[in-house]
Amino acid sequence: MKTLSVPATFMRGGTSKGIFFNLEDLPDRAQEPGPWRDLFLQKVIGSPDPYQKQIDGMGGATSSTSKVVIISPSKQPNHDIDYLFGQVSIDEGFIDWSGNCGNLSAAVGPFAIANGLIEESNLDAEFSVVKIWQKNIKKKIVAKVPVERGQVKEIGEFELDGVTFPAAEIELRFKEPVDSQNEQLFPTGNLADEFDIPGFGLTTVTMINAGIPTIFLPAEALNYTGTELQEDINSKPAELEKLEHIRARASVAMGITSEISESKSLQHIPKLAFLSAPQDYVSSSGKNIKAKDVNLLVRAMSMGKLHHAMMGTAAVAIGAAAAIPGTVVNEVTRIDSQEKSIVFGHPSGTLRVGADAAQKSGQWVIQEVCMSRSARVLMEGSVRVHMSD
Repeated sequence: MKTLSVPATFMRGGTSKGIFFNLEDLPDRAQEPGPWRDLFLQKVIGSPDPYQKQIDGMGGATSSTSKVVIISPSKQPNHDIDYLFGQVSIDEGFIDWSGNCGNLSAAVGPFAIANGLIEESNLDAEFSVVKIWQKNIKKKIVAKVPVERGQVKEIGEFELDGVTFPAAEIELRFKEPVDSQNEQLFPTGNLADEFDIPGFGLTTVTMINAGIPTIFLPAEALNYTGTELQEDINSKPAELEKLEHIRARASVAMGITSEISESKSLQHIPKLAFLSAPQDYVSSSGKNIKAKDVNLLVRAMSMGKLHHAMMGTAAVAIGAAAAIPGTVVNEVTRIDSQEKSIVFGHPSGTLRVGADAAQKSGQWVIQEVCMSRSARVLMEGSVRVHMSD
């Protein structure tokens, strides 16, 4: 065994945190995909950890804080940087590279600017527009990053529910956000499907492939209200097992896996979300959310647990599905037909997301989804990892 010291940046992006690396700073064997790189990154985070605490690494023992990002100059035309995301399992020995992290997408532009990967020609500009190639799903993200004299501006008044302190607003635009591995917006070919939920019977669901593959179910079909917080779900093993079984069956229905058992090693996709019409509720921070201020309520599962807020990629899926008549999400969304954006309630508060949907040759397409997040550097330096040759 030997100790490796590798430059890294610990960053918050949206409601997630992760370890960011410049590709060229990684050990040679970690610059290419493979088992050695995965093992190295798992050790950075502190996984696999049977205690599920990640004490011996940088992870925070939640799906929102067990993440790694690799950034490099882009090899794609008309893009500035390539962005690769890994969701690190907490207690098992694998990294899921199958999808994007919408929250950490907000930190990609700032990291690239701070690390000299973006040429800033106009030092008087208020924003730097960073064109990002998302390597996991092979799609474009455009980040509008606030700058001051060519440096990232982190301080601001933008408040994001699920994040304690205000910061500068970063606008993200997800271009044609359908996973390139399955270019069908609706993998089953339907806006809504009858889905058999064991113990509950047939219920109408929507399975969509925008941002990240997601199955949307009515909360009432699961005997939920739609106002649940983390402790209402995550403290009940039987509920978690039920939801994971539904997610695994959706994985097969969406063509992501061929067998239910395969979903165990592919926990990042699909996501499962349940929703309800607007209701008053109290968020996890004690904030009163009024029904009149939201278009719908959504709760989403991430890596086997109810998410404390909302994954950015799932927010893309919500915005896309809400914009298309005939989906389960659109049916419960209280929205004016002229509106391009919605506000939905999640366990930590609310979030606004907008989608540009259109029909082409009789098929629905999502041209762009837009939302605002924030990001900042939490720590810079080097991570130390014990590795064998």
